[in-house]
Amino acid sequence: MSDADQAADQAAGERGAADAAGDGLAGVPRLARDRGFGILLVVTGAVSWIASGILVLERLELYKDAGYVTSCDVNPWVSCGVVMKTWQAALFGFPNPLIGIVGFAVVVTVGAALLAGGRFARWYWACFQAGVTAAFAFVVWLWSQALYEINALCLYCMVVWAMVIPLFVYTTARNILRGVLPAGPRLRAAAAEWPWVATTLLLILCAASVFLRFMNAFLG
Repeated sequence: MSDADQAADQAAGERGAADAAGDGLAGVPRLARDRGFGILLVVTGAVSWIASGILVLERLELYKDAGYVTSCDVNPWVSCGVVMKTWQAALFGFPNPLIGIVGFAVVVTVGAALLAGGRFARWYWACFQAGVTAAFAFVVWLWSQALYEINALCLYCMVVWAMVIPLFVYTTARNILRGVLPAGPRLRAAAAEWPWVATTLLLILCAASVFLRFMNAFLG
């Protein structure tokens, strides 16, 4: 084997070791490492972006025809059309999914950059954390409105909810472990060991609340 080949193998091994160690941070969960986190961002961002895009198209159809039946109008309780006609669906004066079109495109772009080996400054991650936290808070508010005020569900909205939960949890865990967010030893240990538990519990709680609130819709 030539010296060049040996050097290439050594470099590849060093890169693999660095990735396995979480880019130099022991105990970093796989989905909080650059490669795993990049994949998470691309997947959650792309799925949410597609769901938001479908909602925008459906909203445009409703603008053209108030009697239009959307693709997820299943029954009186599961109906995108019912939800879209409420004030909560356009909190800032325009359809909420337009925010998703812009925001989730950024998420996908950041994820793709990480997969390509990109690096971002601490201030950028702080801004990204603020954006993801705002998205999570907005989702929690929309969840509460759908269940207790609107009394109807939007399937595509729920897809976005399911994507934002792991996006928020793992972004927060990553930024705690990377020093973007100040945290003590116990919180850092929790961020290293329990993000998958937090994600699972939040998804279960969300699904259970929806099922219990709309039990008649699901069980007939």
